[in-house]
Amino acid sequence: MSHLKDKIINSSLVLFSKNGFHGVSVKDIVEYCNTSKGGFYHHFTSKDELLYVIHDLFITYVLDEAYRSKRKYQQPMYQLHEILKSFVRVFDLYNEHISVFYQENKYLKAEYEDQIKQKRDEFKQIVIEVIEQGQQEGEFRQELPTIITGMSILGMVNWTYKWYKRDGPMTIEEIANVYIDILFKGVLTDQAFKSYQQSTTHEQIDS
Repeated sequence: MSHLKDKIINSSLVLFSKNGFHGVSVKDIVEYCNTSKGGFYHHFTSKDELLYVIHDLFITYVLDEAYRSKRKYQQPMYQLHEILKSFVRVFDLYNEHISVFYQENKYLKAEYEDQIKQKRDEFKQIVIEVIEQGQQEGEFRQELPTIITGMSILGMVNWTYKWYKRDGPMTIEEIANVYIDILFKGVLTDQAFKSYQQSTTHEQIDS
């Protein structure tokens, strides 16, 4: 990402957060970040595309990390562990992006909304497939409905944006560990959980 594009995005985050999407013009954004309208339109076709890019940055990060987790580990429980770590981490890395998006996403045009839905659905499908594979391999409890388990994970972690504060008492990594502890004790079979505990004790999973 170019320096100017990054500067425009960061400026829009400040202005959208303060004045709302419709309360900010392209003129306001370029003046705030000390550039020209030509500089803005070199990177964005419209303010609507800018709002889309704000979301696309963090959903793309989560999606890329999910694929990386699947490539890195063979066992579903370690794949899920890594997916959860990066999923929770996004609320720290892209805290302002997420806050602005949820505040202003009602203004998103249908064409951009469809693109976002595709990536969200793709991520959801990865999580469900990992759970399904884990159930088939005996790592995850087979009696748990796969879809409900996946949607429960997504729902719990997604709600982080409502309460997470960077200056709070716990780091984002500590929060991720709490989520993993809650989920793994509920989702893993007894044997898989013992194996997971042994691996974390011997630092076989990257932090």
